[in-house]
Formats: sequence, C-alpha cells, structure tokens
Amino acid sequence: MKYIKTQTHTMNICLSQKPLIALSLIVAPFYFSQNKAEEALKKFEENYPQEKIHLLLSKKNYVAGENLWFTSFVFDGYSPSTISTNVFVELYDQNKKQISKKIYPLINGKGSGSISLPADLKEDVYYIRAYTTWMGNFSDDFNEIMPITIYNPSSSEKLVKNTSASWSAVLFPESGTFIDGINTKFAVRLQSKGETPTNWSGFITEIQNPQTKLVTFKGFDQNTGSFSFTPVAGKKYQLTVEDEKGIKQTINLPDVAASGINLQVKSESDAIKFVFKSKNIDQNAKYKILGTINNQMVYKANVSQISDKVYTIPTSQLVNGILNLTVFDESENIVAQRLCFVQPQVLKLKQPSLKGTSLSLTPRDSNSFNIENNPAISSYLVSVTDNESENPEDDNSLPSTLWLTGDLTSKIYYPAQYFDENRNTDALDALLISEKWSRFNWQTIMSGTFPVIKYKPESYLSYKGKATKLGKPASEEEINLIFKMPDQGIKYNLIKTDKEGMFTLSGLVFEDSMAFSYQLNHEKANKNSVQVYFQPDFSFLPLRSNLPSTNYTLTKRQSTDQIPREIERAVSNKSSQTDLREKETLIEEVKIKAQKKDLTKKLNNELSSPLFRNGNETVFDFVNENQNAQASMNILQYLQGRVAGLQIQMQNGTYTATNRGGAVEFFLDEMRIDASQISTIPVSTIAMVKVIKGNFAGSFGGGNGAIAIYTRRGGTTGSAAIDTTLPSNLKEVKLNGYDKEIPFKNGIYDEESAKSIPQDKRSILYWNPYLESKSGEPTIVQWYNNDDAKNFRVMIIGFDENNDLLYYNDVLK
Repeated sequence: MKYIKTQTHTMNICLSQKPLIALSLIVAPFYFSQNKAEEALKKFEENYPQEKIHLLLSKKNYVAGENLWFTSFVFDGYSPSTISTNVFVELYDQNKKQISKKIYPLINGKGSGSISLPADLKEDVYYIRAYTTWMGNFSDDFNEIMPITIYNPSSSEKLVKNTSASWSAVLFPESGTFIDGINTKFAVRLQSKGETPTNWSGFITEIQNPQTKLVTFKGFDQNTGSFSFTPVAGKKYQLTVEDEKGIKQTINLPDVAASGINLQVKSESDAIKFVFKSKNIDQNAKYKILGTINNQMVYKANVSQISDKVYTIPTSQLVNGILNLTVFDESENIVAQRLCFVQPQVLKLKQPSLKGTSLSLTPRDSNSFNIENNPAISSYLVSVTDNESENPEDDNSLPSTLWLTGDLTSKIYYPAQYFDENRNTDALDALLISEKWSRFNWQTIMSGTFPVIKYKPESYLSYKGKATKLGKPASEEEINLIFKMPDQGIKYNLIKTDKEGMFTLSGLVFEDSMAFSYQLNHEKANKNSVQVYFQPDFSFLPLRSNLPSTNYTLTKRQSTDQIPREIERAVSNKSSQTDLREKETLIEEVKIKAQKKDLTKKLNNELSSPLFRNGNETVFDFVNENQNAQASMNILQYLQGRVAGLQIQMQNGTYTATNRGGAVEFFLDEMRIDASQISTIPVSTIAMVKVIKGNFAGSFGGGNGAIAIYTRRGGTTGSAAIDTTLPSNLKEVKLNGYDKEIPFKNGIYDEESAKSIPQDKRSILYWNPYLESKSGEPTIVQWYNNDDAKNFRVMIIGFDENNDLLYYNDVLK
C-alpha cells in the first residue's frame, strides 16, 4: 500500500530571470535626501513579478469548422516564466459571449493546445484570450487578447477592412517638456478605431501665421512620425497632419514653458547617451535619474548641476528591452521621463543552423531539412506553412510581444515591424517617446499602494477534498484513493485529512478525466458511511476589461462577391477533411506502433499512477530502449549527469540527490524508501525511472521533486499482477483534467494510399510545438507538400539553458 501525504502549497513569488546588470554612476559627490522611489521599486520588483503571454497561432485566418492550433509562451520579464503552470485560453465573440474555454499545462513557460471552431460561427472578428491565474492580480489589459478573423461564406454578412474610419493625431514632446529656446524632439502618434493611414505627412506653423511652414516631416508608418523644433516663449504653434487622401487635422502644440528640464536621449549600439537641457532653473537644485528595465533598477545617477554634458550607459551589460529613464527633483517629484529601447540596431536573437535542405515543388512530395545539433536546446517549436498564406507573426511577433506590446497597453499597428530585418529604429524611438511605462506608476508605488494578491499560482491541477463519515467530518482519517490503471491493475495512494476532514490533491497532470474509488484505511466502510467531495482549486477568471476595437466591419454579402483566395482554399480543403482524417487515423496507428517515444509514454501510463505524474519529468525507459544501464553499478550512478540540475553524490557510503540545491525524495514502485536501499536494487530488474522536478501530488511535502524507480514485476512491461476487480461497495469519483489537444497530423502521406484524396490546399504543412532535440544528432524536420506550394515559410523557436531566445522566421526557396 502506498503512503501519500497531500498538502496545500503556499508559494513565495520571487523574481527569477536573467539578471540585468545594475550600473551605479554618481555624477556629483552628494547625498540625495530621499530614496522612496528606490525602496518602492525594490518592493515592487521582489513581490509583484508580472507575466506576459505571446500566443502563436498555426495560421492567421480561419474558416468556421476548422481546428485552430496554438502555442502559448508565458514570460516573467524577458525569460520563460516559472511562476505559473497552467494557461487558460478562451474564445469570445464581439458581444463578449464566451464560445470556448480550455486549460492546458505550462512546461517551462510553454504550452500548446487547440480549439475546434464551431461550423455554424457567423463570419466576424472573434477574440482569443490567454492568461494565467497569477495575471488575475493585475490589470486585464495585460492578458493576451488577440483578434482573429473567422470566415464563413454561408453567412449573410462578410468582413471588409474599415478604411473609412476617422483618425486623430496626438503630440508628445520628448521627456514630456516643451521649453523656451530648447530644441525639442516631438513624436506624432496616429490613432483610430479602424485603420490609420500608411502615407501621411505634417508641418508646423505659428497659429497667427498659418501660411509659413516652420518644419515639415513625413510619417514613418501607421503609428508614428517625428520632428524637432525650437520654440520661442510667447508664441503659439500648431501641427497640421494630412494623409494621402487629402484629409487634414490640425492640433495645437503645448504652451511653451519659460523654465524646466528637457531630457534628450539617443540609443546607439554601444551606449544609451543622454543630456539635460535646462532654462531658468535653480543652479543649486539637485536631481537624480533612475533607469529601469523590466521593473529592475539598472542605473542611478545623482546630478547637482545641469549642463550640456553627455552621460552614457554602456549597453554591453544590458539586455534588449525598454529602458525607462525618470528624472526626480529633491522632493522626488518627476520632472522628466523617457522610454527608449536598448540596442535596437543589434537584436540578440539566436539563429538555428539549417543543413541538408531537400525541397520539392511536386504536389504531395516529401520535403525536409535538419537543424544542426545544439546541446543547449532540448526542444523546438517548428512550423512550416505555404508562403502564399498570411503569416500569423506578421502583425505581432514573439519578439514584439516580449520587448514591446507585452508591457504597453496602447494599440500599436503591426508591432512586429520594429523587430524585423528591415526595421526602422527611428520609428521605434518615436513610438516610445509617445508611450509611458505601463507596468507600474511611480507615484502609486511610492505612496505605498501595491497590487492586492488575490490569486496564488497553482501547481498544475489541484483539487480540494472533504471527507465525511456518517454525515460528520472524517477528522484526521487515512483514506485510500484507489486507481484502476490500464494494463496494470490497482494503484493505492494514501491521503490524510485534517481536523475538519479536508485534504488537498495538488500537482496533478492528466488529460480528460481521472476516475478512482476511495475507502477509509482502517476499516471496511460500507457504501454509505463515507462520502468524499471534491472542488477544483483552480478556475477560469472573468474578463473585466472591454474587448479591443477591430479594423474590420460587416457588410451585407452579395451573390456576386468574390471569396478571398486564401479563404476559398480553406473552404475547399475542408471538403477533403473526412477522407483525410480517416486515412490519417490509420497511418497514425501504424506510426504509434513504430515509435519508441510512444512506447515509452505507454509504459509510463502503465507503471505510474496519476499522483506520480508531473509536467516537468524525465523518463528513462529500460524496457523499450537500450539505455546501457547495465554498465553502471547501480541506478543512481547511471543517473549522474543525465538530468539538468540533478546532482547525485556519495557521502559516507550513502548516496544523496539534490535538484537545484534542494533534496529530492526516493520512491520504489511509488513507496517512499531511503537512498541507502537503492544501491541494492539490481539494474536488470528496473523497468523505468522517472526524475520528477518540483511539486507533484504524490510528494511527502518536498518541493524539489523525486526519483521514482519502477521494477519489472510480472511481465515484460513491469506491470504488477493485481486483481483488477474493484470491491463492489466502493464509490467511483471522476475529476476533470486538462483539455486534450487535437493531434496535428504531420505525416499524412507516409502511406502512398493517402494521396488519393481529391485535393490538398493545406496552408499549414507542418506543426510541432515540441520537436525533441536529440543529443549529438541533428533534428530532422520532414513534411509533405500540398498541391501547389511554391515557397515554404519556416518558423523555429526555442530557448537554451540560459533562457536565451532562438527565433527563426524566414522563407525557404
């Protein structure tokens, strides 16, 4: 009988990410009287880390009735998040009516899933919302809310781009100040509920003399333009903006101030350079400037005299990201503020090395390439699409979420453009002049107001249970949970209730549902004497904010309307899906029989109970794979150096094991044992070993994981010979688990007979969110062509052991 202690976890949140090297520059030898800002920032950074999500869809546009696949990347700052282990994904219509909701596990900040779009959805713009429980403690503005277009030629209305919506322009002086005689850089920001103009220009005039243009400029893109201008006190100025259609808008510039400080910043490849310009200020006044990246202070300078001296912050010690520079006076009032991007000229994105590319344009032929081995990366997301289809990363890419939109809440048109190979760094700088840091407000945190933590991060799936005996709480009772396992018989797990009859099952990782029975451990209770009730300790959170505006409008569909080519292809491809699914199912069955990885998964399901499963586990299969373990004296010696973070040492003749510095537990066939007993287990009798990291439901309370050893006990697979007939007086309970992802079929033409389907207009040719990188070997990507693809767009995403991002999004020709 297995003795399992369940527990409720209290998680302490701490900021865990790549360190941003803090620089300290004391420009003048004096003591700044107040440090409220620094103290408030430290408290905020340490206790309120903030997650952001990038949702990568399998394609950009969909047709009602299709399957939508996605991968979610959750970040804490600029690194994959270790805070949350679940991601919630929901689909809404324009009226904020929820159409679908899903929950999927996160492994090292990454999770994948799918949504089946109902075939009767009317053509419209819909919204996918993705979030974590921890994100519920902050503004919904930082949820990932992505508009998607879903087409349906049977709908009475069709989607068209809203090109007639009005637009407006807003002015932003650099650092927020506009002072007499100081040449000031302005950003002009366009806004609209529809589309803003692509081609536009502007000019500055005096209000009293509108015929004379003092400055002219051309907009960079649909978001911003910029110009520089030296004002004169007493004069009033105006900006006139005109688009390519001749539509004009005139707005007034701010009043010219007679005194103040203007902070001027340039972000160059080797350093951030800034200078203070001033007019009519007290020369004895003291100021401090704080520089923060991702809520962490990386720079501090005290300034006693404002001059034209240029100060520098070397970029060699900083990461790419938004630098927030804030100038405070002696009373810690903000006098100037500026956002800029660190090294926009040199984006630190790793690239894969692709070898052995074999491409064919023959319909339904095989294509492939190899990703050269990188031992620092364990798996990749790989996507291959027909390049004629629209790229889902063209609007907002993973880099633009990571570095820009994940921390700003305003609407930005096509933010991916600021991080592609043709990026305009001046346009990005103008955009940031027009923005303020959204993750915190200096005045708010300096006043002592911080977020209220209502939701604690969960450890995968958790359930609260309550046991009663004859209608009263079963106080401090031992209860057996009895799992009927496929091909294995019965697994017993023991839990203990508290004084109120309560207990918690946490760290569960399973799909669909999990069924089990229960009984008190010390007696054979009759059918009605004991009752156990379960309530999920996780929940979907209501959407508090409004849905964003859309660039589309609906108009009545005419019988003569042409269906867009990509949508026509998707509709025609749907007609072949029934035959394709039937053939793919047969092929998949053949593949499953041939793949060792799936046999290992099957073995894991047979040997381990649901309480001994975790989203972050490493499985060693000694039944289906030759692991060369026989050469080791014992299993712990074999495991040395094979699992990242796991340290195994011999001390005074006894083995110890730690994960990231914390002791791990040992289990033999899911029974707790001492490490000294393991050396006596013959390696030849072991069927499987699992190294589980972090919390899991079968733990005795340790949060550092376990080494679980399973022996060969009655058959090739190690399944135990246990009577599978459950006692008739036990009640069965079912718990709901993670939603099951619809498998994407990559090898659809592995069997030649599958090519008999009438037509193949697929836009997604390959989709694998977890392509394993094998040690010492290249990673092979193989897919089949559709009927008419001429180019292939390939996307490869991965993170190395230092959490550095590998990002490839290009066309193979």
